[in-house]
Amino acid sequence: MCANRVYKWLMTDDFAAIARQIIDANGYLTLATADAGGRPWATPLWFAADRYTDFFWLSRPSTRHSANIATRPDVGITVFDSTVPISQGQAVYIEAVAGQVPDADLEPALAVYSARSVAAGGRAWAVADVVSPAEFRLYRARATACYVLDDHDSRVPADPARA
Repeated sequence: MCANRVYKWLMTDDFAAIARQIIDANGYLTLATADAGGRPWATPLWFAADRYTDFFWLSRPSTRHSANIATRPDVGITVFDSTVPISQGQAVYIEAVAGQVPDADLEPALAVYSARSVAAGGRAWAVADVVSPAEFRLYRARATACYVLDDHDSRVPADPARA
């Protein structure tokens, strides 16, 4: 199923490059949120990334993860490929602050989201598609820290925005 993928992290300790490759190769992230009482919730979401620091997705404000973000904007994100064989997996672990994209930032953020959507066979999105009375809003999680695993299964800092 995944024989055509070459996982360079098996041969490198360039943790930033590992993080970039994983983010670029995968379309879904798992978003971890918590409600006001600290009860956790994890949600898989299709995403688009900008500069490996901003992660965008569309959601309804009424969903559980969106309501959690409105209460507690600190989130955790994991991006991983679940198709690889045992012992070949790698992931990017991201600490971030999330919220709805402010109106002033919608056009450039939607350009990033739409470009990836169209490239994946989806559609382009316009500002009118993500403001009231539309049902969806564009959300952004801005990374504050990023990690990958080393060969001892320990998280090590990785800055994928570093070229």
